[in-house]
Amino acid sequence: MSKTRSIVCLAGLALIAASPSLASQIAPTSYDTPNGDGEASGGSYNYWDLSYSGSGATSTDGAALTGGLGDLTDGVVASDFWYNVENGAGTGPYVGWYKPATPDPTLTFSFAGHPGISDIKIYIDNSYVGGVYAPDAILIDGVSQVFTAPPIGTIGVIDLSGLSLTGSSHTIQFQQANGGWTFVSEISFFGGAVPEPATWALMLTGFLGLGGVLRNARKRRVALPA
Repeated sequence: MSKTRSIVCLAGLALIAASPSLASQIAPTSYDTPNGDGEASGGSYNYWDLSYSGSGATSTDGAALTGGLGDLTDGVVASDFWYNVENGAGTGPYVGWYKPATPDPTLTFSFAGHPGISDIKIYIDNSYVGGVYAPDAILIDGVSQVFTAPPIGTIGVIDLSGLSLTGSSHTIQFQQANGGWTFVSEISFFGGAVPEPATWALMLTGFLGLGGVLRNARKRRVALPA
């Protein structure tokens, strides 16, 4: 193989290695959240994150839950309205926050390494029954996002796409303009691995070498006799 072809291959391989993989689901290692609210806050049932594996009182409205995983990342997306699947035991699929009790809850998700996150899907109840509806605003790392909520009277997903998030942790905040409930059954993250510095260095070296070979080739062509 010629020197030119070798360097071109090196640059190409570096570029492939440096490019993020096709979007795949990225599982958080843990998340911190205020617990959901319930009967003690005026709810018909208890909308706790009862399966949460970390620290905190999972049967106390608004309690700080830290260092674990629970209902929001268990892969279970609610297939029915809150009033058909929730209960007094707090074992339903939704986590629900009541604005007067736990206003504008902020959730912090942690990840292994520094993945690149391009898409976040948030599965909600927008039934408008009992004051349960889509949040008025969603902030990612403190930045308000433009989104389309499922139609009123339905359950569905809010798809936050076109993101360019990197780092080991990110926050999601739900805001309600009035005294309603926010009900979320699942939050999923999608993206790819971010290249390590050594990979970027390999790619840069390949392209610098390719540039030098091309310059030398042009000089040799110029030096050829007519």
